[in-house]
Amino acid sequence: MDTKNIYTSRPWCRLYPEDVPRSIELPQASLPDLFDKMAERYSNHIAVYFYGSKMKYGELKRQVHRLAASMHQLGVKKGDRVALYLLNSPQFIISYLAILKLGAVVTPISPVYTSQEVRHQLADSGARVVICQDILYDNVIKTEMEMEAIIVTGIADYLPPLKKALGRSLLSKVARDIEIPDIKIAYGEGVYRFKDLVGREGAPPPVKIDPQRDLAVLPYTGGTTGPPKGVLLTHYNVIATQQQTTCLWPILKEGAEVIIAFLPFYHIYGQIVAMINGFMLGAEIVLFTTPDFDDIIYAIDSRRATLLYGVPTFFEYLKEYDKTDRANWRRLKLITCGADTLHENTVISWQERTGTKIMEGYGMTETAGVSHATPLGLNKIGSFGLPIPNVDAAIVDPETNEFLPPGEVGEMILSGPNITAGYWNNPAETERTVIELEGQSWLKTGDLVRMSEDGYFYFYDRKRDLIKYKGYSIFARDIEDYLYQHPQVKAAGVIGVPDRRVGQLIKAIVVLQNEARGKVSEEDLKEYCKQGLAYYKVPKIIEFRGELPQTDVGKISRRELREELEEVE
Repeated sequence: MDTKNIYTSRPWCRLYPEDVPRSIELPQASLPDLFDKMAERYSNHIAVYFYGSKMKYGELKRQVHRLAASMHQLGVKKGDRVALYLLNSPQFIISYLAILKLGAVVTPISPVYTSQEVRHQLADSGARVVICQDILYDNVIKTEMEMEAIIVTGIADYLPPLKKALGRSLLSKVARDIEIPDIKIAYGEGVYRFKDLVGREGAPPPVKIDPQRDLAVLPYTGGTTGPPKGVLLTHYNVIATQQQTTCLWPILKEGAEVIIAFLPFYHIYGQIVAMINGFMLGAEIVLFTTPDFDDIIYAIDSRRATLLYGVPTFFEYLKEYDKTDRANWRRLKLITCGADTLHENTVISWQERTGTKIMEGYGMTETAGVSHATPLGLNKIGSFGLPIPNVDAAIVDPETNEFLPPGEVGEMILSGPNITAGYWNNPAETERTVIELEGQSWLKTGDLVRMSEDGYFYFYDRKRDLIKYKGYSIFARDIEDYLYQHPQVKAAGVIGVPDRRVGQLIKAIVVLQNEARGKVSEEDLKEYCKQGLAYYKVPKIIEFRGELPQTDVGKISRRELREELEEVE
């Protein structure tokens, strides 16, 4: 068997439990059609629970259809891109589904984006209609983009009466980068209230959608490997991810699940695993605008939650949080982690604290959120799991694209029905990233990974995060993982600093536990690293900080650390 066939034979399928299929047949349907059927089947089930406010599936469908009808009257038609510049809220779900109902395309924008970043996405996507949070309205205006319609909503619109006053305090927790301005909006021609549009009677026009050809979502990459790029995701791509992931966990039952949803919906991870997975399962989505630990811990029991999706920093902080024991974590059927590397000591400490295991996964915007996950009971510390049904994964030489045997580290490539066909208006990037090898289309992920002989996948680093020192190729993650094992290290980010003599010097930026600050020195950590790392991996520079820059989903942002270094130079 040649090396490629080792991968395309899907050796990991031998590890699947008996009730997990090697591949599945995917429905040839659109997202709004599937939602409508689920809403009819579970019309009296709670769809969204939002700080005490409850919306059933029947009511959610009614508001989706009304908003779609109103947007159609405003001129939105099939193929149009509509921007969602919203925090997690019922309005996000309603808007998302209403846009799809018209055959239009959702392009979600991060709420922490500046007006310049918003302008880039609006201009690049060609969106001329935006649905935005009232506190973000000024950012839309400052883009100076000519919009056909701006639809504005407030967080308090869907809060229960007794909690409407909490709207401003909820917003203040979302992100310290968001300033909450005094809201002065001139409603009229071109600027509309969301609640007025969903209050109008009306039915959307019938729209024929080709699931495999018509775009559903145009999310933008986070810019970790260059300027943000629009990723082409069809209805078929998105449905494929949801169906492939769900079948990996047969324990999930339609109409019976309750999902804790605090991951941001504008990000592909929260959007697919919490929101879309939620309504495709007929689940109750317990929705949070901000990941408040106390609120989440309380909701685990009060809402009888069954599913929790998180990121490493969430579990890292919760494993030490004084109120964590107040929740019955064993009630949850599934606890999963994605978006970044989950460190070994976090996994072990979490299990000791809660008696539950975290199941890891992997995905990208380009894979509609997920390509790998861990079947129940089959997790291996350090591995992000197995490819989900219908997905091929392989390891190749990053430069030559030659297939590498199991055990060797190289660039991971992916193929499957959930994988993007390319990038919006960016043929050069599409050609560089989506390649054909021996008649099969593959996505180059840019991630350095190895597959073990039995089919588990292990992440090492992004290609651009590889540090070159005196001819050695050093994975930043190896050093970070070792630093995380130090009991006084709370967080760490490792980057390469250009040096003419050796190529790059290793720099570690470290956050110490509160009690260790001023007591643990740079030399202490260097001596610690010498005990467990090869000499050439020991950081030459160590900098202490109170916090590290993070991406929107809580991942340590090495890109920002590098950019800070460039600014200093």
